[in-house]
Amino acid sequence: MPRPVSNPPNPHERFHLERFEPELARLEVSEELAKSALAQNDSPDIPFRWSVNPYRGCQHACAYCYARPTHQYLGLGAGTDFDRRIVVKTNVAELLARELARPSWRGEPITFSGVTDPYQPLEARHGLTRRCLEVALARRNPVAIITKSALVRRDVDLLAELVRRADARVFLSIPFADADMARAIEPGTPTPAERFETLRALSAAGVPTGIALAPLVPRLNDADIPLQLERAKAAGARAAFFILLRLPAEVLPVFRARLEEAYPERAEAVLSALAEMRGGKLRESRFGARMRGHGPRYQLLEDLFRLHCRRLGLETGGDERLATTQPRAGGGQGLLFEPGP
Repeated sequence: MPRPVSNPPNPHERFHLERFEPELARLEVSEELAKSALAQNDSPDIPFRWSVNPYRGCQHACAYCYARPTHQYLGLGAGTDFDRRIVVKTNVAELLARELARPSWRGEPITFSGVTDPYQPLEARHGLTRRCLEVALARRNPVAIITKSALVRRDVDLLAELVRRADARVFLSIPFADADMARAIEPGTPTPAERFETLRALSAAGVPTGIALAPLVPRLNDADIPLQLERAKAAGARAAFFILLRLPAEVLPVFRARLEEAYPERAEAVLSALAEMRGGKLRESRFGARMRGHGPRYQLLEDLFRLHCRRLGLETGGDERLATTQPRAGGGQGLLFEPGP
Protein backbone atom coordinates (compact mmCIF):
# COMPACT_ATOMS: atom_id res chain seq x y z
CA MET A 1 0.00 0.00 0.00
CA PRO A 2 1.47 3.40 -0.92
CA ARG A 3 2.50 5.53 2.04
CA PRO A 4 1.78 9.26 2.27
CA VAL A 5 4.46 11.73 1.30
CA SER A 6 4.89 13.96 4.34
CA ASN A 7 7.75 15.91 2.77
CA PRO A 8 7.95 16.20 -1.03
CA PRO A 9 11.50 15.86 -2.43
CA ASN A 10 13.65 18.94 -1.97
CA PRO A 11 14.82 20.07 -5.43
CA HIS A 12 17.89 21.69 -3.89
CA GLU A 13 19.17 18.37 -2.54
CA ARG A 14 20.80 15.73 -4.71
CA PHE A 15 19.50 12.92 -2.53
CA HIS A 16 16.25 12.69 -0.62
CA LEU A 17 15.23 10.39 2.23
CA GLU A 18 11.50 10.31 3.02
CA ARG A 19 10.72 9.65 6.66
CA PHE A 20 7.54 7.73 7.35
CA GLU A 21 5.68 9.45 10.18
CA PRO A 22 2.46 7.59 11.01
CA GLU A 23 1.68 10.08 13.77
CA LEU A 24 1.99 13.84 13.92
CA ALA A 25 5.67 14.71 14.06
CA ARG A 26 6.86 16.16 17.36
CA LEU A 27 7.78 19.81 17.53
CA GLU A 28 11.46 20.66 17.16
CA VAL A 29 12.53 24.24 17.85
CA SER A 30 15.88 25.68 16.79
CA GLU A 31 17.31 29.12 17.45
CA GLU A 32 19.32 31.29 15.11
CA LEU A 33 20.99 34.67 15.15
CA ALA A 34 19.55 36.35 12.09
CA LYS A 35 21.60 38.71 9.94
CA SER A 36 18.75 41.16 9.33
CA ALA A 37 15.18 41.77 10.49
CA LEU A 38 13.70 43.60 7.51
CA ALA A 39 13.01 41.75 4.27
CA GLN A 40 12.52 43.86 1.15
CA ASN A 41 9.99 42.93 -1.51
CA ASP A 42 10.32 43.95 -5.15
CA SER A 43 7.47 41.89 -6.60
CA PRO A 44 4.84 43.84 -8.57
CA ASP A 45 2.20 41.48 -7.13
CA ILE A 46 2.57 42.67 -3.54
CA PRO A 47 1.48 46.02 -2.07
CA PHE A 48 4.08 46.19 0.68
CA ARG A 49 7.81 46.79 0.47
CA TRP A 50 9.08 45.77 3.91
CA SER A 51 8.24 42.81 6.12
CA VAL A 52 9.43 41.12 9.31
CA ASN A 53 9.23 37.37 9.99
CA PRO A 54 10.42 36.37 13.47
CA TYR A 55 10.03 32.64 12.73
CA ARG A 56 10.82 30.13 9.98
CA GLY A 57 8.21 27.45 9.50
CA CYS A 58 4.72 27.59 11.00
CA GLN A 59 2.83 25.43 13.48
CA HIS A 60 -0.49 26.31 11.87
CA ALA A 61 0.27 23.57 9.32
CA CYS A 62 -2.00 24.99 6.61
CA ALA A 63 -1.94 22.55 3.70
CA TYR A 64 -2.01 25.37 1.13
CA CYS A 65 0.72 27.58 2.62
CA TYR A 66 2.69 29.16 -0.24
CA ALA A 67 5.74 29.56 2.02
CA ARG A 68 6.41 25.85 2.45
CA PRO A 69 9.20 25.72 -0.18
CA THR A 70 11.21 28.32 1.78
CA HIS A 71 12.03 25.63 4.34
CA GLN A 72 13.97 23.79 1.67
CA TYR A 73 16.62 26.52 1.71
CA LEU A 74 17.41 25.25 5.22
CA GLY A 75 17.84 21.70 3.91
CA LEU A 76 14.45 20.73 5.37
CA GLY A 77 11.20 19.54 3.81
CA ALA A 78 8.17 21.48 2.66
CA GLY A 79 5.75 19.11 4.38
CA THR A 80 5.81 18.11 8.04
CA ASP A 81 9.24 19.73 8.48
CA PHE A 82 7.66 23.12 7.76
CA ASP A 83 4.94 22.45 10.35
CA ARG A 84 7.08 20.99 13.12
CA ARG A 85 10.71 22.05 12.69
CA ILE A 86 10.51 25.73 13.56
CA VAL A 87 13.38 28.20 13.65
CA VAL A 88 13.24 31.12 16.09
CA LYS A 89 15.15 34.30 15.23
CA THR A 90 16.15 35.21 18.77
CA ASN A 91 17.76 38.55 17.92
CA VAL A 92 15.12 39.86 15.51
CA ALA A 93 13.91 42.69 17.76
CA GLU A 94 17.42 44.00 18.38
CA LEU A 95 18.15 43.90 14.66
CA LEU A 96 14.93 45.74 13.89
CA ALA A 97 15.78 48.48 16.40
CA ARG A 98 19.16 48.92 14.76
CA GLU A 99 17.71 49.00 11.24
CA LEU A 100 14.94 51.48 12.10
CA ALA A 101 17.53 53.76 13.71
CA ARG A 102 19.54 54.11 10.51
CA PRO A 103 19.53 57.62 9.00
CA SER A 104 18.50 56.08 5.68
CA TRP A 105 15.32 54.56 7.09
CA ARG A 106 12.30 56.57 5.89
CA GLY A 107 9.65 55.27 8.27
CA GLU A 108 7.87 53.14 5.68
CA PRO A 109 5.14 50.76 6.87
CA ILE A 110 6.27 47.28 7.90
CA THR A 111 4.13 44.18 7.41
CA PHE A 112 4.38 41.43 10.01
CA SER A 113 4.00 38.29 7.91
CA GLY A 114 5.30 37.45 4.49
CA VAL A 115 6.63 33.95 5.07
CA THR A 116 5.10 32.63 8.30
CA ASP A 117 2.48 33.71 10.83
CA PRO A 118 3.96 36.12 13.39
CA TYR A 119 1.47 34.88 16.02
CA GLN A 120 1.89 31.13 15.66
CA PRO A 121 1.79 29.29 19.03
CA LEU A 122 5.52 29.67 19.77
CA GLU A 123 4.99 33.43 19.97
CA ALA A 124 3.24 32.90 23.32
CA ARG A 125 6.54 31.67 24.74
CA HIS A 126 9.11 33.76 22.87
CA GLY A 127 7.26 37.07 22.41
CA LEU A 128 9.39 38.10 19.42
CA THR A 129 6.54 39.74 17.53
CA ARG A 130 5.54 41.77 20.56
CA ARG A 131 9.12 42.91 21.08
CA CYS A 132 9.30 43.99 17.43
CA LEU A 133 6.05 45.91 17.83
CA GLU A 134 7.52 47.66 20.86
CA VAL A 135 10.45 48.71 18.67
CA ALA A 136 8.03 50.04 16.03
CA LEU A 137 6.12 51.96 18.69
CA ALA A 138 9.32 53.52 20.05
CA ARG A 139 10.18 54.70 16.53
CA ARG A 140 6.55 55.60 15.74
CA ASN A 141 6.72 53.38 12.68
CA PRO A 142 3.44 52.19 11.08
CA VAL A 143 2.79 48.46 10.90
CA ALA A 144 0.37 45.97 9.37
CA ILE A 145 -0.27 42.45 10.62
CA ILE A 146 -1.74 39.44 8.83
CA THR A 147 -2.45 36.47 11.07
CA LYS A 148 -4.71 33.48 11.62
CA SER A 149 -4.12 33.50 15.36
CA ALA A 150 -6.20 34.66 18.29
CA LEU A 151 -2.93 35.33 20.13
CA VAL A 152 -2.78 38.79 18.56
CA ARG A 153 -5.38 39.81 21.18
CA ARG A 154 -2.58 39.66 23.76
CA ASP A 155 -1.06 42.75 22.15
CA VAL A 156 -4.22 44.81 21.81
CA ASP A 157 -2.86 47.48 24.18
CA LEU A 158 0.32 47.86 22.17
CA LEU A 159 -1.53 47.91 18.85
CA ALA A 160 -4.01 50.52 20.08
CA GLU A 161 -1.10 52.74 21.13
CA LEU A 162 0.53 52.24 17.74
CA VAL A 163 -2.71 53.39 16.09
CA ARG A 164 -2.57 56.59 18.11
CA ARG A 165 1.12 57.31 17.59
CA ALA A 166 1.74 56.00 14.08
CA ASP A 167 -0.58 53.55 12.35
CA ALA A 168 -1.43 49.89 12.82
CA ARG A 169 -3.82 47.57 10.99
CA VAL A 170 -4.62 43.92 11.54
CA PHE A 171 -6.10 41.45 9.07
CA LEU A 172 -7.41 38.10 10.30
CA SER A 173 -7.18 35.38 7.68
CA ILE A 174 -10.44 33.41 7.96
CA PRO A 175 -10.97 31.50 4.72
CA PHE A 176 -13.38 28.83 6.02
CA ALA A 177 -16.78 29.30 7.63
CA ASP A 178 -17.06 25.67 8.70
CA ALA A 179 -14.95 24.71 11.73
CA ASP A 180 -14.54 21.09 10.63
CA MET A 181 -13.29 22.15 7.20
CA ALA A 182 -10.87 24.60 8.77
CA ARG A 183 -9.56 21.86 11.07
CA ALA A 184 -9.02 19.53 8.12
CA ILE A 185 -7.14 22.00 5.90
CA GLU A 186 -5.44 24.28 8.47
CA PRO A 187 -5.26 22.03 11.57
CA GLY A 188 -3.05 24.20 13.77
CA THR A 189 -5.20 27.33 13.64
CA PRO A 190 -7.88 28.61 16.04
CA THR A 191 -11.48 28.01 15.04
CA PRO A 192 -13.18 30.51 12.71
CA ALA A 193 -15.35 31.62 15.65
CA GLU A 194 -12.26 32.40 17.73
CA ARG A 195 -10.81 34.43 14.89
CA PHE A 196 -14.00 36.45 14.44
CA GLU A 197 -14.01 37.13 18.18
CA THR A 198 -10.44 38.35 17.81
CA LEU A 199 -11.56 40.74 15.08
CA ARG A 200 -14.26 42.00 17.42
CA ALA A 201 -11.85 42.57 20.32
CA LEU A 202 -9.31 44.45 18.19
CA SER A 203 -11.99 46.56 16.54
CA ALA A 204 -13.52 47.45 19.90
CA ALA A 205 -10.10 48.68 21.03
CA GLY A 206 -9.90 51.06 18.07
CA VAL A 207 -7.53 49.00 15.93
CA PRO A 208 -8.51 49.08 12.22
CA THR A 209 -9.20 45.51 11.13
CA GLY A 210 -10.06 43.51 8.05
CA ILE A 211 -10.71 39.99 6.87
CA ALA A 212 -8.57 38.00 4.48
CA LEU A 213 -10.40 35.29 2.57
CA ALA A 214 -7.08 33.64 1.89
CA PRO A 215 -7.16 31.40 0.12
CA LEU A 216 -10.40 30.94 -1.75
CA VAL A 217 -10.55 27.31 -2.82
CA PRO A 218 -13.02 26.76 -5.67
CA ARG A 219 -15.77 24.27 -4.85
CA LEU A 220 -14.65 24.15 -1.24
CA ASN A 221 -15.09 27.56 0.42
CA ASP A 222 -15.97 29.99 -2.39
CA ALA A 223 -19.68 29.80 -1.56
CA ASP A 224 -18.84 31.20 1.91
CA ILE A 225 -17.88 34.64 0.58
CA PRO A 226 -21.12 36.47 1.54
CA LEU A 227 -21.33 34.85 4.99
CA GLN A 228 -17.68 35.49 5.86
CA LEU A 229 -17.89 39.14 4.82
CA GLU A 230 -21.07 39.62 6.83
CA ARG A 231 -19.50 38.06 9.92
CA ALA A 232 -16.43 40.25 9.50
CA LYS A 233 -18.50 43.40 9.19
CA ALA A 234 -20.46 42.47 12.31
CA ALA A 235 -17.14 42.06 14.13
CA GLY A 236 -16.06 45.58 13.18
CA ALA A 237 -13.88 44.90 10.14
CA ARG A 238 -13.36 47.83 7.80
CA ALA A 239 -11.77 46.11 4.82
CA ALA A 240 -11.41 42.79 3.01
CA PHE A 241 -9.35 41.04 0.39
CA PHE A 242 -9.19 37.59 -1.12
CA ILE A 243 -6.49 35.44 -2.70
CA LEU A 244 -7.20 32.57 -5.03
CA LEU A 245 -5.56 29.30 -4.00
CA ARG A 246 -2.02 29.16 -5.34
CA LEU A 247 0.03 25.95 -5.25
CA PRO A 248 3.66 26.66 -6.09
CA ALA A 249 6.37 24.01 -6.23
CA GLU A 250 6.11 21.39 -3.48
CA VAL A 251 2.92 22.87 -2.01
CA LEU A 252 0.76 21.05 -4.57
CA PRO A 253 1.44 17.48 -3.34
CA VAL A 254 0.98 18.56 0.30
CA PHE A 255 -2.36 20.20 -0.47
CA ARG A 256 -3.52 17.40 -2.75
CA ALA A 257 -2.77 14.76 -0.11
CA ARG A 258 -4.64 16.68 2.60
CA LEU A 259 -7.58 17.40 0.30
CA GLU A 260 -7.91 13.78 -0.85
CA GLU A 261 -7.77 12.57 2.73
CA ALA A 262 -10.38 15.01 4.05
CA TYR A 263 -12.66 15.35 1.01
CA PRO A 264 -12.00 12.51 -1.42
CA GLU A 265 -15.31 13.06 -3.20
CA ARG A 266 -14.48 16.74 -3.88
CA ALA A 267 -10.76 16.61 -4.62
CA GLU A 268 -10.96 16.14 -8.38
CA ALA A 269 -13.62 18.83 -8.77
CA VAL A 270 -11.61 21.31 -6.67
CA LEU A 271 -8.43 20.87 -8.68
CA SER A 272 -10.33 20.91 -11.97
CA ALA A 273 -12.01 24.21 -11.08
CA LEU A 274 -8.68 25.69 -10.01
CA ALA A 275 -7.06 24.65 -13.30
CA GLU A 276 -9.94 26.28 -15.16
CA MET A 277 -9.12 29.56 -13.39
CA ARG A 278 -5.39 29.17 -14.06
CA GLY A 279 -5.55 28.76 -17.81
CA GLY A 280 -5.57 24.97 -17.68
CA LYS A 281 -2.76 24.50 -15.15
CA LEU A 282 -2.57 24.32 -11.39
CA ARG A 283 0.51 26.52 -11.01
CA GLU A 284 1.27 30.02 -12.21
CA SER A 285 4.62 31.56 -11.26
CA ARG A 286 4.83 34.58 -13.59
CA PHE A 287 5.04 37.97 -11.87
CA GLY A 288 1.89 39.95 -12.52
CA ALA A 289 -0.11 36.77 -13.25
CA ARG A 290 0.57 34.39 -10.38
CA MET A 291 -1.92 36.00 -8.01
CA ARG A 292 -4.92 36.29 -10.32
CA GLY A 293 -7.30 33.87 -11.95
CA HIS A 294 -8.80 33.99 -15.43
CA GLY A 295 -12.03 33.16 -17.14
CA PRO A 296 -15.72 33.35 -16.27
CA ARG A 297 -15.52 31.26 -13.08
CA TYR A 298 -12.87 33.53 -11.59
CA GLN A 299 -14.72 36.66 -12.73
CA LEU A 300 -17.83 35.37 -10.97
CA LEU A 301 -15.91 35.05 -7.69
CA GLU A 302 -14.41 38.50 -8.03
CA ASP A 303 -17.79 40.06 -8.86
CA LEU A 304 -19.43 38.28 -5.92
CA PHE A 305 -16.72 39.50 -3.58
CA ARG A 306 -16.91 43.11 -4.75
CA LEU A 307 -20.71 43.13 -4.72
CA HIS A 308 -20.89 42.11 -1.07
CA CYS A 309 -18.05 44.41 -0.05
CA ARG A 310 -19.97 47.33 -1.55
CA ARG A 311 -23.17 46.20 0.14
CA LEU A 312 -21.47 46.00 3.52
CA GLY A 313 -19.29 49.09 3.12
CA LEU A 314 -16.00 47.17 3.30
CA GLU A 315 -12.97 48.80 1.70
CA THR A 316 -11.22 46.84 -1.04
CA GLY A 317 -8.38 49.16 -2.08
CA GLY A 318 -7.36 52.45 -3.63
CA ASP A 319 -6.41 54.34 -0.45
CA GLU A 320 -2.67 54.84 -0.34
CA ARG A 321 -2.71 54.97 3.45
CA LEU A 322 -3.77 51.34 3.40
CA ALA A 323 -1.04 50.25 0.99
CA THR A 324 0.32 47.74 3.49
CA THR A 325 -3.02 46.11 4.09
CA GLN A 326 -5.03 46.64 0.94
CA PRO A 327 -4.91 45.70 -2.72
CA ARG A 328 -3.42 48.19 -5.11
CA ALA A 329 -6.00 50.23 -6.99
CA GLY A 330 -7.31 48.08 -9.79
CA GLY A 331 -5.33 45.15 -8.46
CA GLY A 332 -8.14 42.70 -8.13
CA GLN A 333 -8.32 40.61 -5.01
CA GLY A 334 -5.47 42.09 -3.00
CA LEU A 335 -2.06 40.62 -2.29
CA LEU A 336 -0.55 40.82 1.11
CA PHE A 337 1.86 38.11 1.98
CA GLU A 338 3.01 36.34 -1.11
CA PRO A 339 6.81 35.96 -1.24
CA GLY A 340 9.04 35.76 -4.25
CA PRO A 341 8.83 32.80 -6.60
